[in-house]
Amino acid sequence: MTAMHPARPSSVGLRLYGRRVVLRPLVPQDFNAWSEVRRRNGEWLTQWEPLRLPHHPDPETNREVFAARCGSRDRERLAGSQYAFGIFVDGAFAGELNLNNIVRGAMQSATIGYWIDRARAGRSLMSESIVVLMQFAFEELNLHRLEICIIPRNSNSRRVVEKLDLREEGIAQRFLEINGAWEDHVRFGFTIEEWNDRGEQLVRDWLA
Repeated sequence: MTAMHPARPSSVGLRLYGRRVVLRPLVPQDFNAWSEVRRRNGEWLTQWEPLRLPHHPDPETNREVFAARCGSRDRERLAGSQYAFGIFVDGAFAGELNLNNIVRGAMQSATIGYWIDRARAGRSLMSESIVVLMQFAFEELNLHRLEICIIPRNSNSRRVVEKLDLREEGIAQRFLEINGAWEDHVRFGFTIEEWNDRGEQLVRDWLA
C-alpha cells in the first residue's frame, strides 16, 4: 500500500549505486567536469532541451551560477519536490538524471528526465541509471507512478526506455517547448504495480 505522507530520505551524503553507475547530487566542486561535458555536447543536447533565455546567465560558463543551480537543487530535494542527480562512471561525470515534478496527495507521481555524454552513449548506462532511480522512487519515496516523455524522433532516448520495456501510453500533442518549438511527446508510464511485478527482474538484469 502506498504511503500518503512518506518520510523523506536524508539528502546528506545521498548516493544511489548501480552496477557501473553512481548517482549523487551535484555540488559546486563539480563545475569543471560538468561544464566540460556540457560544452563538448552542446549541439547534441540543445536540440532536445528548452531554450535558455538569452539574458539569463549560463551555468556552463559561470561558476557562481552553477553553484546557485546546485543550491536550488538542494532546496528542491529537501522540500521533496525534485531529486536531481549527476551520473558518475568510474568516478567521472557522465550526465544527469532527474526525478521532476513530484506530486503527492492522490497522485504520488513524478517525471524522469535525463541526458548523457555522447561519448558514453550506446553502453546502456542510462537504462541502468533509470532502474536505480526507479528503485529509489518506488521503494524509498513510495511514489505510485513514474513517467518519461520523449520527442518521437529522438531515437536515442527512445532506445533507453525500449531496453527497459516501459509501457507506451500515447502521444501528448505540443507537450513541451523544446529548442523554441512546441513538440509532441510520446509518454511512457510505469507504476508501483508494475515495479512489484518486474522490479526484482529489472534489478537482477541491470544492477546485480
